[in-house]
Amino acid sequence: MTKVIYEKRDQIAYITLNRPEVHNAIDTETDDLLFEAWTQFSKDDDARVAILTGSGEKTFCAGADLKSHVDPWLEAGPELGRSLLGRGFAGGITRGLHHMRKPVIAALNGWVIGGGIELALACDIRVASERANFGFFHMRRGMHFADGGIVRLVNTCGVGIAMELELMGEPIDAQRAKEVHLVNRVVPHDDLMSTAEHIASKILRNPRVAVESAKETILEVVGRPLDDQLRLECLYGYSTMGNPEIGERKQDFIDRSDPDRVTTDNPSA
Repeated sequence: MTKVIYEKRDQIAYITLNRPEVHNAIDTETDDLLFEAWTQFSKDDDARVAILTGSGEKTFCAGADLKSHVDPWLEAGPELGRSLLGRGFAGGITRGLHHMRKPVIAALNGWVIGGGIELALACDIRVASERANFGFFHMRRGMHFADGGIVRLVNTCGVGIAMELELMGEPIDAQRAKEVHLVNRVVPHDDLMSTAEHIASKILRNPRVAVESAKETILEVVGRPLDDQLRLECLYGYSTMGNPEIGERKQDFIDRSDPDRVTTDNPSA
């Protein structure tokens, strides 16, 4: 039984953590398989959006498998951080492959614990089942985030929330996660994948050049001074103007023939 399942349907890559017997914890083999999956997704021109989830009903991801990770960490010494800078965690998506331009949606089907939170935060959009809970239990074991968790918590939720969640080491439920912007949506458990696929379909209707440039721009401007943010937005945004799809879609709009046209009678199109 493979520990990571990779499937592709209708320009969507489905990546599933498949170790339900250990709450989809990531051991070294799973980490390598995730690296292969992210690499395959990034190189496949026909795959435009990825949906990441966990198998089973209870857990999205319990983070690093302590049976395979902790002992090597303890024995590595002060050079451990330098040795991991280029790779990060969860196959490199937290650091190393984090510049991937294609959108990634996390479908959080249950508990999200420790490094599983870092993995979820490395995704671009997070949809949580109403059953999801987020466990910051790594703090109770003497560890704090080291693979993007703190950085992305601060960028996503703000300093105060990051302080609360990371320092206390307490779990929060899906509704609290939505309140602090840790997740975008909370949905009934049975609607989780269909909601993630609906979001993916709305992304796929938009021209690829614009989608990927917008994601790249958002990631580039985070944390920079305002003048740098404005400059980068201008450079990235206007660089897409040579896309021939813009002219085609402009004419569809003028002719009122665009299939997803939003009107006052149909504002949710």
